[in-house]
Amino acid sequence: MTAHKTLLLCTCDKTQSFDPKALQAAAAAEQVIVVDQLCGTDMKTAAEHLSGANEVLIACGQQAALFERLGEDIQAEIQHSAPLSTLDIRDRAGWSAPQANPKRLHAKQAALMAAAQLPAPMAPVKTIRSSGVCCVVGPTEQAIRMAELVQDELGVTCIVSDAGPVQLPSAAYDVAKGKLTSAYGALGNFKLEFSGLQMLNPAGRGEPGYGEAKATAHSECDIFIDLRGMGPAFPSHEKRNGYFWADPARTGELERIALNARELVGEFEKTVYFRLEESLCAHSRANQPGCTRCLDVCCTEAIFSAGEHIQIDSDICAGCGSCAAVCPTSAITMNETSFEAITRNLEVMARVYREQSGEAPRLVFHTLDAGAEAIAYLARYDDGLADDLIPLGLEHIDRVGHAEIMAAFGAGYAEVLILPDNEIDRRAVAAEVELAQAMLTGTRNSPSRVRVIEAIELCAAGDNAGRVSESVLLVGGRRDITRVTANAMADNIEAPIPLPAGAPYGAVEIDSDKCTLCLACVSLCPTGALGDHPDRPEVRFTENACVQCGICESTCPETAITLKPRLDLSKDALSPRALHGEEPFECIQCGKPFGVASTINRIVEKLENQHWMYTKSDNVQLIKMCDDCRVKAQYHGNNAPMAGGERPRVRTSDDYRDS
Repeated sequence: MTAHKTLLLCTCDKTQSFDPKALQAAAAAEQVIVVDQLCGTDMKTAAEHLSGANEVLIACGQQAALFERLGEDIQAEIQHSAPLSTLDIRDRAGWSAPQANPKRLHAKQAALMAAAQLPAPMAPVKTIRSSGVCCVVGPTEQAIRMAELVQDELGVTCIVSDAGPVQLPSAAYDVAKGKLTSAYGALGNFKLEFSGLQMLNPAGRGEPGYGEAKATAHSECDIFIDLRGMGPAFPSHEKRNGYFWADPARTGELERIALNARELVGEFEKTVYFRLEESLCAHSRANQPGCTRCLDVCCTEAIFSAGEHIQIDSDICAGCGSCAAVCPTSAITMNETSFEAITRNLEVMARVYREQSGEAPRLVFHTLDAGAEAIAYLARYDDGLADDLIPLGLEHIDRVGHAEIMAAFGAGYAEVLILPDNEIDRRAVAAEVELAQAMLTGTRNSPSRVRVIEAIELCAAGDNAGRVSESVLLVGGRRDITRVTANAMADNIEAPIPLPAGAPYGAVEIDSDKCTLCLACVSLCPTGALGDHPDRPEVRFTENACVQCGICESTCPETAITLKPRLDLSKDALSPRALHGEEPFECIQCGKPFGVASTINRIVEKLENQHWMYTKSDNVQLIKMCDDCRVKAQYHGNNAPMAGGERPRVRTSDDYRDS
């Protein structure tokens, strides 16, 4: 943290109060200055400090653009401007209900200030190149109109879907007729497939005609404009860069799309939101299906199967983070707002709030756009956020999984609320909230301590407001923190906690009557939860490592395995335990243990006097021998395939004399 920092606080025309010393300590500032109207009559104070050498932190996010312009003007005038950063305090912790507790508000302000000093994670970027090759698909009239709107900036091909007339063919764009059958890709790399494609023949007099149809045709483009008037070509189409979809009958839609599409020529930077560790992925092994959680939740279909693991198309990925929230092995992690960054923010804000107020805060996850706008609206026109409710903004609410919720409880929050932007977001977090509620129920806590809310509920005090909650050390991965938090909340509960179907925690049960101890499940388990015994036939299981991927269940040739979702908080879950085992069979010749006794006996029972090779023969004894003894017995047996005849007697001179 910077030692030379000036903190500027504004009461916004005396509508909010501060604890300047607490905020100065939270910001690690050298000095703190409080004014009443920093964007108006007191702007000279901001100008004075922006002209100085100290870093300037202004606790006003609403007028950030104004202060940035002021810094630019000062830079132009004196060739120097102090580093500037801004932070919203007013809407999140300044404006509240008249009966709000000032001590809680000031504690919340200090918590937000302290969290703002944490280093922001830097996400890598990739370069997207667009040459302006544009494909417009739709009815003839609208497609031609769109081509005329963008033809000066883009290279356009129109694929029309009807036989509408092309009045005057133009060399500025191409026209063909066909039906779109599939589409894939994003800005700079769209791949389209058409059936019945016919190119327009502009030659001759009269109405232009179309050439011979091709059964299948493929096209690549940088920008894809879809005016077909039916459903979008992609799910969550608004998140697909370079794709424009609209109802062509709506007034102004073509002009709106043209305005945006013309700007998509050149090089662009796109954030690479995720990191993928393929070796940790439990998607498949030996062509046996396993975990598909990320595939099930990806709203843009950026994730696809690639053999034993999944792959993510970084061009399509919109960074919602739902895949990382449900990944049980942390094979997918986020570069932008990583789990570690979230837990660090949660821990700092809860700790500072408790130090200032002596109480446990509540937490609300919200988005940085619609969620933040709702908070600002409530602050200005309603009672604002409850005085003990600390907001944490994320790019996408899908980023919140059960591990983030449990980490919040581990940090010491009394309640965790989730504010979705819309019904789609509400459905996206429903399963993870259900899983967290099951953990709360199993640890004898009220499941209502985590819930999805409407914006108006942000103003209300919670049932757990003021509760003092002990925190735990938030160290480790998602599963580690979830387990530690649940343990701390469980109050010595020994019985495993039942969880909903599909939960990434649980046990494996083996039907000992069916299991032959072939150990196929052991060899394919991607997390090593299933193991064997080095000295005897036995399947061993470490429950804490099991992610319930289902590979063992689909692999078992005897259908002897069943998954049981649950969370075992006992120490037994951390160590291997025997699920099924038998004594090995001992070789009848040398006594060496080999195989499984029940399997050997079952084979002998099925073959002895039931098969011609094992009827009136000692061959059945071969089954009871180890590999070495079996080879020896076969080599020296009467029916050995490599055996020679009896060796002739050595003839001597006496034999010739006697003859």
